[in-house]
Amino acid sequence: MDQRSMLRKLPSMNDLLNSDIAKNWEQQVDQSVVKEMIEQVIQDTRKAILAGDIDELADNFFESKVDKMLADRRVSALQPVVNATGVVLHTNLGRAKLAKEAEDAIDSVASHATNLEYDITIGQRGDRYKYVGKLVSELTGADDAIVVNNNAAAVMLVLSSLFNQKELIISRGQLVEIGGSFRIPDIITSTGGILKEVGTTNKTHLKDYENAISEETGGILRVHTSNYKLIGFSETPTSKELATVAHKYHLPLVNDLGSGLMIDLEKYGLGHEPTIQEELEDCDLVMFSGDKLLGGPQAGIIAGKQEYIDKLKHNQLLRALRVDKMTLSALIATLKLYRDPESAITKVPVLRELTMKEEQVLQKAKTLQDLIEKNTDFHATIEKGTSMVGGGSFPDVQLPTYLIDLESDSSETKLNRYLEYATTPIITRVSHGKVYLDLRSIDESDFDKIIVSLNEVQNKISK
Repeated sequence: MDQRSMLRKLPSMNDLLNSDIAKNWEQQVDQSVVKEMIEQVIQDTRKAILAGDIDELADNFFESKVDKMLADRRVSALQPVVNATGVVLHTNLGRAKLAKEAEDAIDSVASHATNLEYDITIGQRGDRYKYVGKLVSELTGADDAIVVNNNAAAVMLVLSSLFNQKELIISRGQLVEIGGSFRIPDIITSTGGILKEVGTTNKTHLKDYENAISEETGGILRVHTSNYKLIGFSETPTSKELATVAHKYHLPLVNDLGSGLMIDLEKYGLGHEPTIQEELEDCDLVMFSGDKLLGGPQAGIIAGKQEYIDKLKHNQLLRALRVDKMTLSALIATLKLYRDPESAITKVPVLRELTMKEEQVLQKAKTLQDLIEKNTDFHATIEKGTSMVGGGSFPDVQLPTYLIDLESDSSETKLNRYLEYATTPIITRVSHGKVYLDLRSIDESDFDKIIVSLNEVQNKISK
């Protein structure tokens, strides 16, 4: 068909807006949005025809285009998804899932006035960090603590408060980059600090730190490289060793611990990662995330010596980085669970998924397999596999898991996209031509949603 003929076939805005299918669209979004979408499709189609990119207009061409725009709009909105990837702390999927207690805490303060900065005991304005500071102190042995919106903000606040125009000594092996191009060297210089590298990539000795100390030195920074491990011919001083040098010269030792582990998970087979409590025995300040191994909301927690926490509280930057009542309430509820470590293992979803025994994962897989076989047209088979911790934590740990292989007449690429566009999107693992559901990162409360989504997808495949 020539261009003129195709241009004449383009429907008018009114024709499409008054069509029966438009009434279905208007049940999903406002008429004004439908109008904008129709206008966009007509414009894009006209341009494509003139550019020679389209040589035929199918009968349902405009219907399918607007349907796709509506679907894109729906899945782009922030919403719950099923994490079937096996990556427990999936940064792209929001990292830690909150405990029920944290969820309830958010609900209790979200629609009410609170005593966020009002001290009822004295009837005057209070400190929003007072209660959470006492709770962190109780659990970790720190003098005090404050909370900002994430660990990157925590690092920035500490560096700008304590090391502005001062040298900060750090090992070359700890000059890391984490997500979003957040580079430790750049952060040090951007907050007014003067970077002083010591040692080499694989080996840094205690004497390297001591030899670097001068009148310009503001302190020592230790960064826990939680997102990678250097193995083989490597060496770096412990926090205890660094503390002897730092405190000998009356300098602060600060530690960007990152992942925020409160309970040693070595006995659960995950290997040893330093806990917050361990690091606070030697470090003056420790910074860590709320939404990684701690299993709480996104937050950056700074815990340690009172004299340094007080300096942070007087930094004007703190106001720009502070958290709201809902973040604080969820964090406090999560921290309270750690008063009973054994209970925390079962109640904090991240800890529960990380410590789940292999046979428990298998039982979950069998339950979901049975539901799929009985309630959908999919055939599900169980395979053994491994999961990852994620979130830059335990980078070398492979967790045993069980996968469900969803067998379909559709290609793995098309099936995966259909699952992502379901009413409850399912984010899967695609490998070796198969679409897998990894049971380690799936909560049993999601099983019913998975069945609904699978039936929805099967209807699309069958059309």
